[in-house]
Amino acid sequence: MKKSTLFFIIISSILLLMATTCEDDIMLTCEDRLDSLNELELEIENLVNGSECGENFECRYIAFGSKPCGGPWSYLIYSTSIDTLKLERLVDRYNANEDIYNFECNVVSDCSIPNPPIDFECENNKCIPIF
Repeated sequence: MKKSTLFFIIISSILLLMATTCEDDIMLTCEDRLDSLNELELEIENLVNGSECGENFECRYIAFGSKPCGGPWSYLIYSTSIDTLKLERLVDRYNANEDIYNFECNVVSDCSIPNPPIDFECENNKCIPIF
């Protein structure tokens, strides 16, 4: 009997926590969502700006942002001198959150598609894209 009561309490707590978490997300205003995106963008930019290219590191790019029409707003240029897995996780989170923001807040944009770089040069330890 005690096991079933404990089980009920645990399940009820989990369901309450899930409902509260979802409710909090739904209650975010467009301004709140935009503030959160701006904070995440700053974190991403700081990480990218810390990258350096050279003999031991290669330059790469990653699609950044989520346009309402689809596709990225731009491409971030970085080198493998940084934690690239962390960057990918942050950018994936940013892109997904911006997609939600676009939908929830009725954001519009042009439907142009930016070109990714075709190559890179390393100047003064910084990756310079070639388009």
